[in-house]
Amino acid sequence: MIQIFKTENGILQPIKQVEKDCWINLVAPSSGEIESMSAKLLIEPDLISDPLDADESPRVEQHKNCMLIVCRIPVQLSDNADLPYITVPLGIILKRDLIITICNRETELVQTFIEQRLKAHHTALRERFVLQLFLRSSILYLRYLKAINNKADDIQLLLHKATRNRELLQLLSLEKSLVYFTTSLKSNELMMMRLQKLSLLSNIREVEKELIEDVVIETKQAIEMSNIYSNILSNMMGAHSSIISNNLNITIRFLTSVTIILSLPILVASLYGMNVDLPLQHTTYAFWYVMGIAIGLSGLGVMYFRKKNLF
Repeated sequence: MIQIFKTENGILQPIKQVEKDCWINLVAPSSGEIESMSAKLLIEPDLISDPLDADESPRVEQHKNCMLIVCRIPVQLSDNADLPYITVPLGIILKRDLIITICNRETELVQTFIEQRLKAHHTALRERFVLQLFLRSSILYLRYLKAINNKADDIQLLLHKATRNRELLQLLSLEKSLVYFTTSLKSNELMMMRLQKLSLLSNIREVEKELIEDVVIETKQAIEMSNIYSNILSNMMGAHSSIISNNLNITIRFLTSVTIILSLPILVASLYGMNVDLPLQHTTYAFWYVMGIAIGLSGLGVMYFRKKNLF
Protein backbone atom coordinates (compact mmCIF):
# COMPACT_ATOMS: atom_id res chain seq x y z
CA MET A 1 0.00 0.00 0.00
CA ILE A 2 1.28 3.44 -0.94
CA GLN A 3 0.13 6.58 0.86
CA ILE A 4 1.36 10.07 0.03
CA PHE A 5 0.90 13.07 2.35
CA LYS A 6 1.95 16.68 2.42
CA THR A 7 1.59 19.39 5.02
CA GLU A 8 -0.37 22.32 3.62
CA ASN A 9 -1.36 25.29 5.78
CA GLY A 10 -0.28 23.36 8.85
CA ILE A 11 -2.54 20.37 8.08
CA LEU A 12 -1.40 16.99 6.79
CA GLN A 13 -3.28 16.29 3.58
CA PRO A 14 -3.32 13.13 1.42
CA ILE A 15 -2.21 13.76 -2.17
CA LYS A 16 -2.25 11.58 -5.28
CA GLN A 17 1.15 12.29 -6.81
CA VAL A 18 4.68 12.59 -5.47
CA GLU A 19 5.50 16.23 -4.87
CA LYS A 20 8.30 18.20 -3.31
CA ASP A 21 8.33 18.13 0.52
CA CYS A 22 5.90 15.23 0.68
CA TRP A 23 5.85 12.12 2.87
CA ILE A 24 5.48 8.71 1.22
CA ASN A 25 4.31 5.91 3.52
CA LEU A 26 4.77 2.36 2.22
CA VAL A 27 2.99 -0.42 4.13
CA ALA A 28 3.87 -3.97 3.05
CA PRO A 29 4.41 -2.87 -0.56
CA SER A 30 4.23 -5.47 -3.32
CA SER A 31 7.17 -6.16 -5.64
CA GLY A 32 5.46 -4.11 -8.33
CA GLU A 33 5.02 -1.14 -6.00
CA ILE A 34 8.65 -1.40 -4.95
CA GLU A 35 9.85 -1.35 -8.56
CA SER A 36 7.52 1.54 -9.40
CA MET A 37 8.65 3.70 -6.45
CA SER A 38 12.29 2.81 -7.08
CA ALA A 39 12.10 3.98 -10.68
CA LYS A 40 10.09 7.09 -9.83
CA LEU A 41 12.31 8.21 -6.94
CA LEU A 42 15.63 7.05 -8.46
CA ILE A 43 16.60 4.88 -5.50
CA GLU A 44 17.72 1.27 -5.38
CA PRO A 45 14.95 -1.31 -4.80
CA ASP A 46 16.97 -2.88 -1.99
CA LEU A 47 16.61 0.29 0.06
CA ILE A 48 12.85 -0.23 0.05
CA SER A 49 12.80 -4.00 0.45
CA ASP A 50 15.41 -4.28 3.23
CA PRO A 51 13.23 -2.73 6.00
CA LEU A 52 10.48 -5.23 5.15
CA ASP A 53 12.59 -8.03 6.64
CA ALA A 54 11.24 -8.76 10.13
CA ASP A 55 14.77 -9.43 11.44
CA GLU A 56 16.35 -6.25 10.07
CA SER A 57 18.61 -4.51 12.59
CA PRO A 58 18.71 -0.74 13.22
CA ARG A 59 21.35 1.03 11.17
CA VAL A 60 22.17 4.16 9.16
CA GLU A 61 23.40 4.05 5.56
CA GLN A 62 24.41 6.99 3.39
CA HIS A 63 23.99 6.73 -0.36
CA LYS A 64 24.60 9.09 -3.26
CA ASN A 65 21.22 10.77 -3.28
CA CYS A 66 19.59 9.60 -0.06
CA MET A 67 20.05 8.22 3.43
CA LEU A 68 18.50 5.04 4.83
CA ILE A 69 17.65 4.83 8.53
CA VAL A 70 16.30 1.63 10.02
CA CYS A 71 14.94 1.55 13.57
CA ARG A 72 12.80 -0.94 15.45
CA ILE A 73 9.45 0.20 16.79
CA PRO A 74 7.04 -1.49 19.24
CA VAL A 75 3.82 -3.13 18.12
CA GLN A 76 0.98 -4.39 20.30
CA LEU A 77 -0.72 -7.59 19.16
CA SER A 78 -3.90 -9.19 20.46
CA ASP A 79 -4.05 -10.63 23.97
CA ASN A 80 -4.51 -14.12 22.52
CA ALA A 81 -1.26 -13.96 20.55
CA ASP A 82 1.77 -15.97 21.64
CA LEU A 83 3.61 -12.68 22.13
CA PRO A 84 1.45 -9.70 23.11
CA TYR A 85 4.16 -7.20 22.16
CA ILE A 86 6.82 -7.37 19.45
CA THR A 87 9.12 -5.01 17.58
CA VAL A 88 9.24 -4.51 13.82
CA PRO A 89 11.70 -2.58 11.63
CA LEU A 90 10.71 0.84 10.32
CA GLY A 91 12.71 2.10 7.36
CA ILE A 92 13.12 5.84 6.77
CA ILE A 93 14.60 7.13 3.51
CA LEU A 94 15.58 10.78 3.44
CA LYS A 95 16.01 12.52 0.12
CA ARG A 96 16.69 16.15 -0.51
CA ASP A 97 13.03 17.04 -1.10
CA LEU A 98 10.96 14.21 0.47
CA ILE A 99 10.79 11.53 3.12
CA ILE A 100 9.77 7.87 2.80
CA THR A 101 8.76 5.45 5.55
CA ILE A 102 8.59 1.70 4.97
CA CYS A 103 7.13 -0.98 7.24
CA ASN A 104 5.81 -4.50 6.76
CA ARG A 105 2.60 -3.76 8.70
CA GLU A 106 0.39 -0.92 9.83
CA THR A 107 1.61 0.44 13.15
CA GLU A 108 0.25 2.73 15.82
CA LEU A 109 3.33 4.94 15.48
CA VAL A 110 2.72 5.82 11.85
CA GLN A 111 -1.05 6.05 12.34
CA THR A 112 -0.45 8.62 15.06
CA PHE A 113 1.16 10.91 12.48
CA ILE A 114 -1.36 10.15 9.76
CA GLU A 115 -4.30 10.88 12.05
CA GLN A 116 -2.52 14.04 13.29
CA ARG A 117 -2.79 13.15 16.95
CA LEU A 118 0.52 14.97 17.32
CA LYS A 119 0.83 18.60 16.35
CA ALA A 120 3.81 20.58 15.06
CA HIS A 121 5.06 18.00 12.55
CA HIS A 122 5.70 19.21 9.02
CA THR A 123 6.67 17.05 6.04
CA ALA A 124 8.99 19.76 4.72
CA LEU A 125 11.03 19.68 7.93
CA ARG A 126 12.46 16.25 7.29
CA GLU A 127 15.06 16.13 10.10
CA ARG A 128 12.50 17.23 12.66
CA PHE A 129 9.98 14.74 11.29
CA VAL A 130 12.48 11.87 11.75
CA LEU A 131 13.30 12.94 15.29
CA GLN A 132 9.60 13.15 16.12
CA LEU A 133 9.20 9.59 14.84
CA PHE A 134 12.02 8.47 17.13
CA LEU A 135 10.58 10.35 20.09
CA ARG A 136 7.10 8.96 19.60
CA SER A 137 8.57 5.46 19.26
CA SER A 138 10.36 5.82 22.61
CA ILE A 139 7.15 7.05 24.23
CA LEU A 140 5.31 4.03 22.84
CA TYR A 141 7.99 1.77 24.30
CA LEU A 142 7.44 3.35 27.72
CA ARG A 143 3.66 3.01 27.44
CA TYR A 144 3.83 -0.64 26.45
CA LEU A 145 6.36 -1.34 29.21
CA LYS A 146 3.92 0.04 31.78
CA ALA A 147 1.15 -2.07 30.26
CA ILE A 148 3.37 -5.17 30.53
CA ASN A 149 4.10 -4.37 34.16
CA ASN A 150 0.39 -3.91 34.94
CA LYS A 151 -0.45 -7.19 33.22
CA ALA A 152 2.28 -8.95 35.20
CA ASP A 153 0.80 -7.56 38.44
CA ASP A 154 -2.62 -8.94 37.49
CA ILE A 155 -1.13 -12.36 36.78
CA GLN A 156 0.73 -12.25 40.07
CA LEU A 157 -2.54 -12.00 41.98
CA LEU A 158 -3.70 -15.23 40.33
CA LEU A 159 -0.45 -17.06 40.95
CA HIS A 160 -0.83 -17.20 44.72
CA LYS A 161 -3.55 -19.85 44.38
CA ALA A 162 -2.54 -21.28 41.02
CA THR A 163 -1.71 -24.95 40.51
CA ARG A 164 -1.49 -24.81 36.69
CA ASN A 165 1.16 -23.57 34.28
CA ARG A 166 -1.13 -21.17 32.42
CA GLU A 167 -0.12 -18.12 34.46
CA LEU A 168 3.57 -18.97 34.20
CA LEU A 169 3.25 -19.28 30.43
CA GLN A 170 1.66 -15.83 30.32
CA LEU A 171 4.58 -14.43 32.31
CA LEU A 172 6.97 -16.17 29.93
CA SER A 173 5.36 -14.48 26.92
CA LEU A 174 5.66 -11.10 28.66
CA GLU A 175 9.31 -11.79 29.45
CA LYS A 176 9.97 -12.62 25.78
CA SER A 177 8.38 -9.31 24.79
CA LEU A 178 10.68 -7.53 27.25
CA VAL A 179 13.71 -9.25 25.72
CA TYR A 180 12.66 -8.00 22.27
CA PHE A 181 12.12 -4.51 23.68
CA THR A 182 15.51 -4.42 25.41
CA THR A 183 17.40 -5.65 22.36
CA SER A 184 15.62 -3.24 20.01
CA LEU A 185 16.06 -0.26 22.32
CA LYS A 186 19.79 -0.85 22.68
CA SER A 187 20.14 -1.19 18.92
CA ASN A 188 18.14 2.03 18.43
CA GLU A 189 20.43 3.79 20.89
CA LEU A 190 23.51 2.75 18.91
CA MET A 191 21.82 3.87 15.71
CA MET A 192 21.07 7.27 17.25
CA MET A 193 24.70 7.67 18.34
CA ARG A 194 25.83 7.05 14.77
CA LEU A 195 23.16 9.37 13.40
CA GLN A 196 24.38 12.21 15.62
CA LYS A 197 27.84 11.95 14.05
CA LEU A 198 26.54 12.29 10.50
CA SER A 199 26.04 15.52 8.58
CA LEU A 200 22.27 15.13 8.75
CA LEU A 201 22.19 16.46 12.30
CA SER A 202 25.25 18.72 12.22
CA ASN A 203 23.52 21.90 11.07
CA ILE A 204 20.15 21.71 12.77
CA ARG A 205 18.24 24.31 14.71
CA GLU A 206 17.77 24.57 18.45
CA VAL A 207 14.37 22.89 18.29
CA GLU A 208 15.87 19.80 16.69
CA LYS A 209 18.67 19.73 19.27
CA GLU A 210 16.10 19.66 22.04
CA LEU A 211 14.29 16.84 20.23
CA ILE A 212 17.54 14.85 20.07
CA GLU A 213 18.03 15.27 23.81
CA ASP A 214 14.45 14.19 24.45
CA VAL A 215 14.87 11.11 22.24
CA VAL A 216 18.09 10.09 24.01
CA ILE A 217 16.55 10.58 27.46
CA GLU A 218 13.37 8.68 26.61
CA THR A 219 15.34 5.85 25.00
CA LYS A 220 17.63 5.45 28.01
CA GLN A 221 14.65 5.54 30.35
CA ALA A 222 12.91 2.86 28.28
CA ILE A 223 16.06 0.68 28.38
CA GLU A 224 16.28 1.00 32.16
CA MET A 225 12.59 0.22 32.62
CA SER A 226 12.85 -2.76 30.30
CA ASN A 227 15.82 -4.16 32.23
CA ILE A 228 14.10 -3.62 35.57
CA TYR A 229 10.84 -5.23 34.49
CA SER A 230 12.72 -8.13 32.88
CA ASN A 231 14.60 -8.83 36.12
CA ILE A 232 11.38 -8.57 38.13
CA LEU A 233 9.61 -11.00 35.81
CA SER A 234 12.50 -13.47 35.93
CA ASN A 235 12.53 -13.45 39.73
CA MET A 236 8.75 -13.61 39.83
CA MET A 237 8.66 -16.65 37.56
CA GLY A 238 11.24 -18.45 39.69
CA ALA A 239 9.39 -17.66 42.91
CA HIS A 240 5.96 -18.53 41.62
CA SER A 241 7.05 -21.76 40.02
CA SER A 242 7.99 -22.79 43.55
CA ILE A 243 4.63 -21.51 44.80
CA ILE A 244 2.77 -23.57 42.20
CA SER A 245 4.74 -26.67 43.20
CA ASN A 246 4.00 -25.98 46.86
CA ASN A 247 0.29 -25.45 46.15
CA LEU A 248 0.22 -28.74 44.31
CA ASN A 249 1.93 -30.49 47.22
CA ILE A 250 -0.62 -29.01 49.64
CA THR A 251 -3.48 -30.21 47.46
CA ILE A 252 -2.04 -33.71 47.20
CA ARG A 253 -1.41 -33.80 50.95
CA PHE A 254 -4.98 -32.74 51.65
CA LEU A 255 -6.42 -35.34 49.30
CA THR A 256 -4.19 -38.03 50.83
CA SER A 257 -5.36 -37.11 54.31
CA VAL A 258 -9.02 -37.21 53.26
CA THR A 259 -8.46 -40.59 51.61
CA ILE A 260 -6.95 -42.06 54.79
CA ILE A 261 -9.76 -40.68 56.97
CA LEU A 262 -12.43 -42.06 54.64
CA SER A 263 -10.69 -45.44 54.56
CA LEU A 264 -11.14 -45.92 58.33
CA PRO A 265 -14.97 -46.26 58.23
CA ILE A 266 -14.61 -48.42 55.13
CA LEU A 267 -12.26 -50.71 57.08
CA VAL A 268 -14.76 -51.08 59.94
CA ALA A 269 -17.64 -51.68 57.53
CA SER A 270 -15.59 -54.29 55.68
CA LEU A 271 -14.81 -56.17 58.89
CA TYR A 272 -18.45 -56.28 59.95
CA GLY A 273 -19.52 -57.27 56.47
CA MET A 274 -17.78 -60.66 56.67
CA ASN A 275 -19.93 -63.77 56.97
CA VAL A 276 -18.42 -64.94 60.31
CA ASP A 277 -19.28 -64.49 63.95
CA LEU A 278 -18.35 -61.01 65.13
CA PRO A 279 -18.56 -59.22 68.48
CA LEU A 280 -21.84 -57.38 69.18
CA GLN A 281 -23.49 -58.77 66.05
CA HIS A 282 -26.48 -60.13 67.97
CA THR A 283 -27.11 -57.02 70.06
CA THR A 284 -30.05 -54.74 69.30
CA TYR A 285 -27.87 -51.70 68.64
CA ALA A 286 -25.10 -53.41 66.66
CA PHE A 287 -25.51 -51.03 63.72
CA TRP A 288 -25.11 -47.97 65.91
CA TYR A 289 -22.10 -49.46 67.66
CA VAL A 290 -20.43 -50.05 64.32
CA MET A 291 -21.31 -46.50 63.18
CA GLY A 292 -19.95 -45.07 66.42
CA ILE A 293 -16.68 -46.95 66.03
CA ALA A 294 -16.35 -45.75 62.40
CA ILE A 295 -17.11 -42.13 63.29
CA GLY A 296 -14.81 -42.27 66.29
CA LEU A 297 -11.90 -43.56 64.23
CA SER A 298 -12.53 -40.87 61.62
CA GLY A 299 -12.60 -38.22 64.35
CA LEU A 300 -9.32 -39.50 65.80
CA GLY A 301 -7.84 -39.39 62.31
CA VAL A 302 -8.96 -35.80 61.79
CA MET A 303 -7.51 -34.75 65.16
CA TYR A 304 -4.19 -36.47 64.40
CA PHE A 305 -3.80 -34.89 60.97
CA ARG A 306 -4.76 -31.44 62.28
CA LYS A 307 -2.19 -31.80 65.06
CA LYS A 308 0.47 -32.64 62.46
CA ASN A 309 -0.71 -29.76 60.20
CA LEU A 310 -1.55 -32.27 57.51
CA PHE A 311 -5.25 -31.47 57.28
